[in-house]
Amino acid sequence: MDSLSRLSLAGLLCITSIAFPVTAQTPLCYEITQATDIRKYGTDGIQGKNGQEGESRGDSESVTIFADGSPLNLDLSGKNGENGQTGQEGQSGNCRNQPTDVRYNVQAPSGGSGGNGGSGGNGGNGGLLTVYSANLADLKQIYVNASGGQGGQGGQGGQGGQGCQCEQPFWTVQTCEGKPGDRNYRCSTQEFQCIRGRNGISGVIGQGGQNGLPGQLTLINSDKPLEIDQPSATVTLSILKNNGFVLSQNRWETRQGATDLFAPGSVIDDQYRVLLERRERSFLLIWNAPQAFNKFADKTMTLTLKDSGEIEVKTPQDVWVEGTTQQRQERTEFIVYNAVFAEEAIQLQESELIGRGRDLRIVVTDNANLSDIIKTTFLVKYKTTRYDPRFRPTSTYDVKFEGEMPADLVTLRGNQFTLNLGRLDIPEDSFRPDIGVEVEIIAVRSFGGNSAEKRMVIKDKLSSFN
Repeated sequence: MDSLSRLSLAGLLCITSIAFPVTAQTPLCYEITQATDIRKYGTDGIQGKNGQEGESRGDSESVTIFADGSPLNLDLSGKNGENGQTGQEGQSGNCRNQPTDVRYNVQAPSGGSGGNGGSGGNGGNGGLLTVYSANLADLKQIYVNASGGQGGQGGQGGQGGQGCQCEQPFWTVQTCEGKPGDRNYRCSTQEFQCIRGRNGISGVIGQGGQNGLPGQLTLINSDKPLEIDQPSATVTLSILKNNGFVLSQNRWETRQGATDLFAPGSVIDDQYRVLLERRERSFLLIWNAPQAFNKFADKTMTLTLKDSGEIEVKTPQDVWVEGTTQQRQERTEFIVYNAVFAEEAIQLQESELIGRGRDLRIVVTDNANLSDIIKTTFLVKYKTTRYDPRFRPTSTYDVKFEGEMPADLVTLRGNQFTLNLGRLDIPEDSFRPDIGVEVEIIAVRSFGGNSAEKRMVIKDKLSSFN
């Protein structure tokens, strides 16, 4: 019977005197039991430390060369990542001093688990190579190795520590009650067990590092250094008017077959970039506006060189500009005919109601005096009530007119608009004395592709004395 089977059994075994004569020295019955109490002794082994990770390697340096047909050997390979270290072994359990003849089961110490292996370091990427060459045949004299470095291997896991064996796997302890020869004399025997310690689990192998990527080629079909491009810029109007500005754009194409351009055996990413052309376009601001330029000199425009070669212009958000562009070979000219500040466009102020009956009017004053160049449309809502809206808020209005004010009912003299409300095509009693009115006016101002609105509300009570 193995130790686990022995530990699982429990019961009472009574040996009676049926087959044997009872004497004073013979006990009537023996009770054999097994204890369920399990106590540990000693100390378990300590788990091993994980292995140190391998160091990752940096990318190889980038190199720029001018190919002139001379033989050249370039090593731009990435460095290999370091291997991960092996995990430490787990310690074995401390097996000394197993308790003996005790009235409980014991558990022997277990071994510690082994440490995991360290991960391998990543390999470095191959270096970037930029080649200036007006003759692609010159690249055949160049051998280049721009391979990526290998990732380091993961470290081995440490072995688990050994668990302790039991010096005394089983033992029994007898307990008797009464005196030998008495009828109530009984003895019970308890069996105890030592459970051997478990071996520690071995650590796992560390993860391998990633391989580096091969370096890439940038090919420039020129023997002169390439200038940095500037396809977009935000520039003050002062600079654009006095000096102009040059936008530039390097146009690239992605191709395959980089390896075939170099000497046999070269290693480099097969996909590469090649410069198709360098495009430069100039921009000039021409101020033909009657407004003083100094007011706008510190404002900015944003210029963007598009793939078509045209320059896209974004005027300042707080300035409304009326202008046009014209192309002169490689130069774009932007001619400004008028310019106003956006905040000036809505500097409108309404008057009180003027006149009575069909002569009822409202005057709207343009405080910026720009209405000769800014288009203005008026939307009007005319409502009446039996209350005086100046002193008593009310919601009991009757809408008599809502819509755009007809152009023939709007007169502009200087910087003042006169809106002839009394001539609206609405019933005569809409203008009778002693009724309350609310007039909502929305002035829509438009200029140079921009627009803004100014809302004005007049509440009053009509009388025969206006």
